[in-house]
Amino acid sequence: MEDYLQGCRVALQESRPIHVVLGNEACDLDSMVSALALAFYLAKKTHIPESLLIFRDEIDLHALQQAGQLTLILVDNHVLPKSDAALEEAVAEVLDHRPIDQKHCPPCHVSVELVGSCATLVAERILQGAPEILDWQTAALLHGTIILDCVNMDPKIGKATLKDNQYVENLEALFPNLPKRNDIFDSLQKAKFDVSGLTTEQMLRKDQKTVSRQGTKVAISAIYMDLEAFLQRSGLIADLHAFCQAHSYDALVAMTIFFNTCNEPVRQLAVFCPHTALRVTVCGVLERSHSPSLKLTPAPSIHPNLQAYLQGNTQVSRKKLLPLLQEALSAYFDSTNIPSGQPETEGVSREQVDKELDRAGNSLIPGLSQDEEEPPLPPTPMNSLVDECPLDQGLPKLSAEVIFEKCSQISLSESTTASRSKK
Repeated sequence: MEDYLQGCRVALQESRPIHVVLGNEACDLDSMVSALALAFYLAKKTHIPESLLIFRDEIDLHALQQAGQLTLILVDNHVLPKSDAALEEAVAEVLDHRPIDQKHCPPCHVSVELVGSCATLVAERILQGAPEILDWQTAALLHGTIILDCVNMDPKIGKATLKDNQYVENLEALFPNLPKRNDIFDSLQKAKFDVSGLTTEQMLRKDQKTVSRQGTKVAISAIYMDLEAFLQRSGLIADLHAFCQAHSYDALVAMTIFFNTCNEPVRQLAVFCPHTALRVTVCGVLERSHSPSLKLTPAPSIHPNLQAYLQGNTQVSRKKLLPLLQEALSAYFDSTNIPSGQPETEGVSREQVDKELDRAGNSLIPGLSQDEEEPPLPPTPMNSLVDECPLDQGLPKLSAEVIFEKCSQISLSESTTASRSKK
């Protein structure tokens, strides 16, 4: 694989067709390893020009598309961001492990199976198509990623499917000297939860999703630390205000995640929103939800625009929270007549919103965004470790250990996305 990677930057300098394997925007470990391993496999198996494994912000895919030189494969995602919608014609294949959004999936060959890790599907593709190209290095990347995504294959967690277990065992049979499962899981888990040195903005952007309706946007971020410690960060409220303003978010939900001394997951929530009506509506939907029930207990708040909760039901992840936030946006527009995006700070009682929630709840459509203009992105896997491009300083000495270590050290790139004007 090292020889293959050496040719990646050379390919970018030459005027020839480029075959790109593109992971999701979060560039979590599953997405990165899946893209890396699949591109390596395709280059060896099909003899296409070496794929360009440079990170997304280092190459102008739109220019390549306009020149007719781009072929695109999506791994660990199947919905292009709105800013990349023009690239849909270049998508030749999709390989994903989450339910397909039929309205927004590219019209190409789509291979989807609901396994715990997309790396499992890549391992299957390699072992069935060209097992001779699989070396220890690539096997270690796939093996560690599947174990992390599937929570060390713990049957009590229920994340690992039969196929995930099968391919972990297959990789271990082929390479008996792969790291022990417990060792690699503990190492990667520690890296995933290491947020030391990150600013509040970087922590919020590190693993974030967005839902929207009629121009009103709600962001939800995973924060890998205790809620109390997060709320005590210096200048937090000012940072939250600045973050929402910079990205045109009307509300922000932070789900903190950490493990207690018994190695049990703990989840907590913080809802920040300067718009009283929207904040009360979002909190009301979360508090009153029965499918799923979050079992929320209010926690002390440090600011009137922020409501904090202890989450009793730790099985409710951000993925399961997204439909509730979409319901909240629906209820918000049903219960108020104010133009979207305009703050409303008085004159809306909790009782009034509760009545509207009861009325609107029966007509809400389950699922993610019903907004045709701004379709939601697929859920980002929990092991998001993206920061910046690992190749910025040139090609490293590549090993599984280096890749895993790099994932815990990279820092987030500056956002260049212009704020979208509200309707």
